[in-house]
Amino acid sequence: MIISIIGIDVGGTFTDFVLWRDGQRTIHKVLSTHPEPEIGVIEGLEELGLMRGNILDVDIVHGSTIATNALLERKGARVALITTQGFEDIIDIGRQNRPELYSFWMDTPTPLVKKDCRLGVAERIGSRGETVRLLDISQLDTLVQKLKEKNIDAVAVCFLFSFLNPAHEQVVEKRLADSGFFVSASYKILPEYREYERFSTTIINAFVTPLVAGYLDRLSTGLGPDLSGNLRIMQSNGGLASAASIAKQAVQTILSGPAGGAVAANELGKLTGTRRLISFDMGGTSTDVGLIDGNIQFTTEFNLDGSPIKIPMVDINTVGAGGGSIAWVDAGGVLQVGPESAGSDPGPVAYGKGDKPTITDANVVLRRLHPGHFLGGRQRLDTEQARRAISKLADECSLDMLSAADGIIRIAVSNMQKAIRRISVERGYDLRDFTLVAFGGAGPMHACEMAEATLIPKVLIPQNPGVFSALGMTVSDVIKDYSKSTLMRQDALAAKVLEEIFTPLIDTARADLALEGFDSDSIELETYLDIRYVGQSFELTIPLEDFSDGFITAFHKMHEERYGHSSPQEEIELVAARVRAVGIRKKPDEATTQKSSGQATPILTTKVYFNGWHETPCYNRENLFSGHKITGPALIFQLDATTVIPPNWEAMVDAFGNLILQVKVKR
Repeated sequence: MIISIIGIDVGGTFTDFVLWRDGQRTIHKVLSTHPEPEIGVIEGLEELGLMRGNILDVDIVHGSTIATNALLERKGARVALITTQGFEDIIDIGRQNRPELYSFWMDTPTPLVKKDCRLGVAERIGSRGETVRLLDISQLDTLVQKLKEKNIDAVAVCFLFSFLNPAHEQVVEKRLADSGFFVSASYKILPEYREYERFSTTIINAFVTPLVAGYLDRLSTGLGPDLSGNLRIMQSNGGLASAASIAKQAVQTILSGPAGGAVAANELGKLTGTRRLISFDMGGTSTDVGLIDGNIQFTTEFNLDGSPIKIPMVDINTVGAGGGSIAWVDAGGVLQVGPESAGSDPGPVAYGKGDKPTITDANVVLRRLHPGHFLGGRQRLDTEQARRAISKLADECSLDMLSAADGIIRIAVSNMQKAIRRISVERGYDLRDFTLVAFGGAGPMHACEMAEATLIPKVLIPQNPGVFSALGMTVSDVIKDYSKSTLMRQDALAAKVLEEIFTPLIDTARADLALEGFDSDSIELETYLDIRYVGQSFELTIPLEDFSDGFITAFHKMHEERYGHSSPQEEIELVAARVRAVGIRKKPDEATTQKSSGQATPILTTKVYFNGWHETPCYNRENLFSGHKITGPALIFQLDATTVIPPNWEAMVDAFGNLILQVKVKR
């Protein structure tokens, strides 16, 4: 029987652990061990004592950036595309959408499948699912031979309109699998309308899955046969899945780590009664931001490095700004920050091995990171090396050292605030109505400056911000998404028709969760419709409470909120039906913290730079209890993060040990 749970988040710089056992929470961090991250995972588990005596009662939930990095770095499997003859170049043609409308020199991403690895097959399914041309089976032997000659590792099979009739894909899938290839078939990955997005998503799955499957196999070997049976993987949709299913569909993990942070922020909002949140996850490599308006927001329109991925996932915006982001000077002598990161090896200069200045080094120079209190004192930072690196950079852009360090922080904040505005202000939200939840190893250091830049009035920093995404994984449920493309006009959307569309999806969802051990009382089902006005290119996803026509009014209202206008007199059409199936897992309970019995006592005082040097008291987070108040400037140390409170801010500890930061009230 599972009585304990551990969340593991493999990041670009650190691998984070959150262990719940006997109602107590333990956190741990180790440097990530790329390109073999399983080494760091096993090392961390051994240091937590979970690999001794073959402990079998620990449920392991795991998220990582392996699939994301493979796609960004173009270091995945050698992939071929099998498609309908004459349509081999769909992934090159794409859409007419241009991210830079007036740029004559815009670079287009190189497709994951080379031109000579795109092979057409004589077959054709029509737009209503009818067979227009039978699959020419005689071609398959020649096809297999060509793939072997090209040393192909994985094959994406995407035929036109296969989401309506997958018969031809199924035949080719079986033949290729029997020949030893990993096969990613679109009818399994994304059985939905829009060929380009379906092709792209299926190809990405073929590109990243062999790499992720190999990692999971090595990790399972390291865990041992018994412990590996308790392993679940965090998905981009905010839910968990079995390791076996992810070994076939790793595209589901593209936003694995950030999704854990969004889930944790949502749960914290429920706990504290704060339901309008901006999640601000600043790690070592990137910053991920999301908006929570009562619930997590989801999307099926995600694009990573020019590659569309059309699967349900947490709506997160990512920018290349993290503690390890490298500062540099461009050809015009202007200071820039990111997106390149120093990662965990060599890491920031202050770690002792790197030579390129980073955001972390800037914070060391400004003394916002104390050299003796990093990672709870387990790792000492090299202040002199950081100062030399920042001084060299400062000379390149004609600044003094402190101005350069301060400029690095300001530029990073500017880059990150754009990401926040993109998911809020640009969608009609007023940021003055929200609270910023800051986490990740670097989030609490820059939270107050970020809040000031975006006019967010309050900051909430959880008890363990540096491992918050791993914590989110421990409170996640098992989630499965199902969809069916159905192009139908408004006059055909009767209750009986909707019921006929949804019933097979719901039956499949219940059966799949039953196989994962969930009874009917532990299963929740959410139904949605993708709807648009007739003639529109894209649609909105509308919750469906029942099969009545209330969704029509809901669509017009959402269209008004999202785009500033609606046309109730215009006809609408259904594009797809969706079912989100949730297997509810038992979760650990957050306990309230001990109440304070006096003033918080600093452990030391140091000078910190905030537009000038300020005497700054420093506190240990473990010595702060409910009711404690701290006036800035101040630093708060803990194993997984440092919280920076500027001079014009103050902090209070709430009943659950969270820090609530606000601008000082003038009295």
